[in-house]
Amino acid sequence: MRLDVWLDVACLFRTRSEAKHACSAGRVQVNGAAAKPHRLVQAGDAIVVSRPAGRPQILTVLRVAERSMPKAEARTLYEDRTPPLTPEQREIRRMDRLFRAAHASRPAPGKRERRALRALRGR
Repeated sequence: MRLDVWLDVACLFRTRSEAKHACSAGRVQVNGAAAKPHRLVQAGDAIVVSRPAGRPQILTVLRVAERSMPKAEARTLYEDRTPPLTPEQREIRRMDRLFRAAHASRPAPGKRERRALRALRGR
């Protein structure tokens, strides 16, 4: 089975196209080598997926399924060997989330808000 299809069926990405883009960008490795989306996956393969937070997700393929399935069943397709977070890493992630929330940019005002601002300014 193709790698991008397996990543989608295993619910590791929302869509197959997201899995394909991750493979093409080099964020997915199979057995220690960067993998293209069309690479075939078999039981026993070791997959490393680089996630946005910089923490890799380490997986071992247990079986291959051809069809999509509920997420609970999809978790039986692989064994997650990602080590648990240390207390320091957990605190760093918490502080990063707080920092991003505090510095989130406000969206631009919509049509209604712009009209209200103009009215307040007397224009």
